[in-house]
Amino acid sequence: MEGFLLTIHIIVCLLLIIVVLLQSGKSADLAGAFGGAGSQSTFGPRGTASLLSKMTTILAVLFMVLTLLLMIVASRRTNVKSVLDNEEVKQEEKQKGVQPPPQQDQDEKKSTDSSTK
Repeated sequence: MEGFLLTIHIIVCLLLIIVVLLQSGKSADLAGAFGGAGSQSTFGPRGTASLLSKMTTILAVLFMVLTLLLMIVASRRTNVKSVLDNEEVKQEEKQKGVQPPPQQDQDEKKSTDSSTK
């Protein structure tokens, strides 16, 4: 599942890069080079969105959704692995009859380490 999502994510990333690079800037005509407003005005009425503009929007939304899905899948996999690892260790200790050592805080470890030096 994660491999499939990652493959789709990479394809969407590449398509998004290509579509953004194919678009022309707001003042891409000759008048824009010299500071003129050109055919597109900043606050004027906006025409219909071009095909590239629509594709950019769709690909950007897909990129964000896939990023969130990959993050969720990765976090669930990590949580499941850590829970399973902890359970396996506890079961092995119970079978051997070994008591787990008491856990110390990180501050206590640092203070004992620095005092021994």
